[in-house]
Amino acid sequence: MNGAKMNSITEGRLHAKVKGRVQGVGFRYYVMNAAVELGLTGWVRNRRDGSVEVLAEGDLDHIKSLVRALERGSRSSAVREVKTRLQPASGEFDSFFVRPTL
Repeated sequence: MNGAKMNSITEGRLHAKVKGRVQGVGFRYYVMNAAVELGLTGWVRNRRDGSVEVLAEGDLDHIKSLVRALERGSRSSAVREVKTRLQPASGEFDSFFVRPTL
């Protein structure tokens, strides 16, 4: 991206918290690969409470696809719950990456 603000009508920002067996099973890398394939930017990280947090920005249809991927989960995971919040995109990220545990 060139640092310009994203179009808030066709682009959005997803903040999600995923609960279940989602740590120690490759879930963050599953999310990162899905987000990169969809052309989304942002990050994913484990949280000390056992959940995984996702912040992703991009095309709203691609965000919806990512939410479906979160609900489906990786091969070794067992997703119990996905809480999502959609906000206007900020355009602050240039890529999608794994952040350290919080």
